[in-house]
Amino acid sequence: MAKVEIAALRPWDDFFPGSERFAKPDIHDLPKWNNRVVSNLLYYQTNYLALAVMVFLIVGFMNPISMFTGAAVVASLFLGSVWAGENKAVIKSFKKDNPTLFVFLVMVASYLIMSLFGGVMIFLLGIKLPLLLIFAHASLRLRNMKNKLENRMEGAGLKKTPMGILLEALGQQEENICKIQDFLESKLKE
Repeated sequence: MAKVEIAALRPWDDFFPGSERFAKPDIHDLPKWNNRVVSNLLYYQTNYLALAVMVFLIVGFMNPISMFTGAAVVASLFLGSVWAGENKAVIKSFKKDNPTLFVFLVMVASYLIMSLFGGVMIFLLGIKLPLLLIFAHASLRLRNMKNKLENRMEGAGLKKTPMGILLEALGQQEENICKIQDFLESKLKE
């Protein structure tokens, strides 16, 4: 097993170039759209982390108690869902069969529990605004050759990154790993 590496911070002109490197995703081809999002999440993960921290800090300074409460609820539910997904057979099979629905249900549960404590809007602004910005960028940004190469290395097990581990825990990378392994095996046979 490869040790965990932190991905490089991509330069601004690679992360946010002109409009020629952005395109609307094909909403009728969900696997292709999912592949684009996962690839960009893996490639730009350090840039996304920096963006999320900046937004989180700005909102957190405006209302720190609500941000802390919201973050504690979401972190607890996320860790609980990952544990249940690994240790409970029913949840594990549901997560494998419906990875996107699983993540959506965790998000809905966190919202419902957080609404009991108040401060929902502050948390939504501080936590989910960066997530929305990251998802929008990952959906619209076209992949380049470096992006595809980095993702193949991650999928083949040559490299492990924090985002790769997170996506794997959420069940979002299993199909891509199989596709990459099939691709590599076919190239080795040639």
